Order: sequence, then structure tokens, then C-alpha cells
Amino acid sequence: MSIDNVISAAVAKAVKALYGIEADPSAISPQSTRKEFEGNLTVVVFPWVKAARKSPEAVGNEIGQWLVDNEPAVSKFNVVKGFLNLVITPTYWNNVLAAIEADKEYGKTPVTAESPLVMVEYSSPNTNKPLHLGHLRNILLGYSLSRILDACGNKVVKTNIVNDRGIHICKSMLAWLKWFDGKTPEQAGIKGDHLVGDCYVAFDKHYKAEVAALVEKGMTKEEAEAEAPLMKEAREMLRKWEAKDPKVRALWEKMNTWVYAGFDATYKRMGVDFDKIYYESETYLEGKDKVLEGLEKGVLYRREDGSVWADLTADGLDHKLLLRSDGTSVYMTQDIGTAKLRFRDYPIDKMIYVVGNEQNYHFQVLSLLLDRLGFSWGKDLVHFSYGMVELPEGKMKSREGTVVDADDLMAEMVSTAKEVSESLGKLDGLSQEEIANIAETVGMGALKYFLLKVDPRKNMTFNPKESIDFNGNTGPFIQYTYARIRSVLRRAAEAGYSREDYATVEPNEKEIALIQRLSDYPSVVAEAGRSYSPALIANYVYDLVKEYNQFYHDCSILREENAQVRSLRLAISDATARVIASGMALLGINVPERM
Repeated sequence: MSIDNVISAAVAKAVKALYGIEADPSAISPQSTRKEFEGNLTVVVFPWVKAARKSPEAVGNEIGQWLVDNEPAVSKFNVVKGFLNLVITPTYWNNVLAAIEADKEYGKTPVTAESPLVMVEYSSPNTNKPLHLGHLRNILLGYSLSRILDACGNKVVKTNIVNDRGIHICKSMLAWLKWFDGKTPEQAGIKGDHLVGDCYVAFDKHYKAEVAALVEKGMTKEEAEAEAPLMKEAREMLRKWEAKDPKVRALWEKMNTWVYAGFDATYKRMGVDFDKIYYESETYLEGKDKVLEGLEKGVLYRREDGSVWADLTADGLDHKLLLRSDGTSVYMTQDIGTAKLRFRDYPIDKMIYVVGNEQNYHFQVLSLLLDRLGFSWGKDLVHFSYGMVELPEGKMKSREGTVVDADDLMAEMVSTAKEVSESLGKLDGLSQEEIANIAETVGMGALKYFLLKVDPRKNMTFNPKESIDFNGNTGPFIQYTYARIRSVLRRAAEAGYSREDYATVEPNEKEIALIQRLSDYPSVVAEAGRSYSPALIANYVYDLVKEYNQFYHDCSILREENAQVRSLRLAISDATARVIASGMALLGINVPERM
């Protein structure tokens, strides 16, 4: 049982014994005592003041004295207004540490047959361009969230929906036919997703030139955009695709195959995966069927032009188009179709969509529609809405080819990690293979940590140079501390130090602070799962690392002559390394054994 749970249970007993009040221990949440006051944990006593008919100070003093008299974990207390500050018996922290050491899955809740099934959708790329920096934040958030939810005791299914149909892919297909001389990715010497992305950029360049020429001839910009020959050709290609024209479909399949091979290589380097991938080309027709079913049931309505709509005014929204007058679907229809297939494939209890905050309205509408159409999880679906990621120089644009490509960024991060590590002497004496592995681990760790440490709901600026700093709130700083601890533990083993019983050692202030920080880990994981925030894990690990470095600076470990004290400090080091590795793994980040 964690120290927080011990105190919560003891306070509930105290309240019952003193005032006859039945208090739920799970509703009592001790917090770390503020630094300006003496104590380790603080309990708010205001909830029982009215029933006790006493002042907050009196209630605090009575509960505090009861705990000192009846709970071995509490040695003394003080009261500040309605806040009861408790000093935990120093040697009791050794019990806490021993329990952490003994728990091989510390911080995690086991998944059982009764655990709810949570589906998490992330990535959601278009097949007309390679993955870029914006995708990176989405994918890393979704993958980390999946790991956190698993650690919180949920069955988790990781899914991806690929937008593989529509005018965007037709633009790339048309450009490839016109200006790329039939080149394959192998012939072009680039990944397939990059080649198709180049086609998309080429289309936009030629299309803009056509629009400009038509405007010069007297058309308005809107007229020119509609009448440009390239756009007309792209629309005709889309019509043929919808009609399953063999040539158009064959080209579509070929170019999508190139893209998927490119995506897979990027996902592999990122260290992420999916349990199931859905494709919009397969789901949009399912969505149309489900919409027509809703029309028959009267939860949707048809207008005179044949289009199908949902009236959401009763829910404070507007009327939403679901099928156009020509019977073609919109994005919302596709999402309904994807939901239908997912619900068929899995007994979903909760559905989480990792999508940027510009789609907030879309998911408000989707939630209402899925509920009306009979999906039990529809009303409670979660839109994990995150902010945009920009570079110091500003926003990125796919059509203009000004996005930061994910592959290029990852390669740059790894290269920079190698340069910085070499300049600091952290790779001295290592083989080329070890250097390459560490550069990959540090570079990718820097990238992932920088993107995940920020509150997901906030917009952020990604600065590659800041992310690879071996000081401050960065991935490399945490990784280096982990490697340092592992080095200490290896040297202890080489010196033949055996672990002595440290139960009777009275830990000092630094040791207590670190054990208390370690004891917070399960509650941080639980809160990260509740609030869908990998940033809580990231910043907890950073605070733990700072605490350990202070301890390492102030407390001798291997040179400590008292074997029991040395064992206590080695146990603290070992537990810290384990929690660092566990927390970073929840972020999808590896930690190096040597550095």
C-alpha cells in the first residue's frame, strides 16, 4: 500500500473514531507539504469541520494527535489553519522503498478480462504527402496515450484511419502522369511517400500558374480556380475513381502502395505501431449505408434537392450535411462508416480520437450523430484535442512544400545528437555501433520528449537546438541521468557490494525527498490516464531526475563506508532508474545503459 493510501485510510479511521463520521478513504487525497512548512504530507480537514462543530485548527490538532497515537507512519504534526501537515516517521520511508523495489510492475495496474476496451485513433495521414512535424506530435501523443491507458489497466487497441481517397490523391496522380516520366521511387532514389508528395507540390505549382493566367485574362480568382484545366482534370479523375475505372484504380493502388511503404519506414523509426488500420476508401460507403439507415429511422432528414441532413439545433448546434444531393459523402459520413466497422470489429467501451483542435466542432457533431445512430460509446467519445506545432519561423504549408518532413527531421535530430554527444565527450571509448545506437536513442528521445512535455492542449514551437541540450527539461538530460545511475549500479556490482538490510537506517532529508517522489509515480500515471496528458509523465520524470541529481551531489554512494546506508542509497538509485525507464517507456522513449 502506498504512503498516500496508508495516510488516507488512517485519517478515515481518525474521523470515525473522533466524530463518528464515515469518510471514504479514496476521497481523502494527501498532498506533498509545501516547502515552507514542516511535514511530508498535508491533509485538508475542512470537510469535517461542520460535523465536528469545531474550528479548523481544533479539528486538525485532534486528527493529528490521533494519528501520532495510533498510526506508526506518523511521527508528528502541525496545523496551519485547516491544513494538517504530517511528518512521516523517517524509517517508515524504508518500508515504502522496499515495497517499490519488490513491485516489478510498479506504477501499473494489471489488465484483466473485465478491463474496459479503449480504442485510440492517431496518425490519420493523407496519401498525397509524407508525414511531417504536425503528424509527429499527433502520432507521439496517440502512441504515448495508448501506453499510459494500458498502464492504467485498460485493454487498448491502437488504430489508424488513412485518408486514401478524394481530390487530393487525384492531384498527385495527375501530376505523376504529366510531369514525372513514369518514375518509380526506386528510379527517383527517394521514398514512395516523398515521391507522391513531390507530385502534390508540382500539381499546386502548375495549378496556381493556370489560375494566375486566367485572372490576367479577366476572370475573378474564384472563377479561375473553378475553370482551371488542371482542376477540371482532377475532378474528372475523381469521378472515374468513384466509378471504379480500371486504369484510374490501378494507378491509385500503385501510388498508394508506394506511400504505405514510406509510412511504414517512418513509423518504424519512430518506434510506433498500430493494431488495426482502416482506409477511407473502404469506410465511406459503410457511412452512406448508416446514414440511409438513420434516414429510415427518422433521426435524419432529406431536403428537396435530395441531400441528407441532421438537425442538431436542439443540442445548440446547427444543421449538418451528411450526403450531398448527388449522393456523395462528406468527411462526417466517412467517420460514421469507420465507427461502424470498428464497432463491428471490437467491443469498444470508449473511443478516443487524437485530432488537432481545429476539429473541435467536427467531433462535437460526430458524438451526437453516433449516439443517435445507436453507438453506445458515441455520446462519451473523447476528442483528444491538441494544439498545433510550429517552428520558430512560423506555420508550415503542405501544398507549398514548406512543411518539415518527419524523415528529414528525425535524421537531423540523430545527427545533431551525435555531434553534441561527441563534443561533450560522452561517446569516448565506444565502438561505432555503440555510437550509432546512442545517437539514435538520444536524437529520437530528444525529439519525442520535446513534443510530449508540453500540455497537449497548447500550441507549441518546436526548436530542434533546444531539444538536444544535456541540461534542463530535455530528453537527453533525463537519458544521461539514467545512464549515470546504471553506471553507479554496475560499479557497485563490480566492487562486490552486497545489499544489506536498510530497514533501521534513518534516511536523511534528501533520501526522504527522493523516496517520496518515487512514491508519487503510480498516482501520476493514474492522473495522466484520467486527464489524457503524457506531459504529466514527462514533467514528473524530469522532476525526479532533478531530485536524484541533487541527492547524487550531496550523498556519497559507492564511497559510503556504512554498508547499510550504502545499501539504502543503492536501493534508491535502482528504484529511481526503474521509474525513469518506466516513465520514459510510457512516452515511447528508450533510455541508454551507457552514455
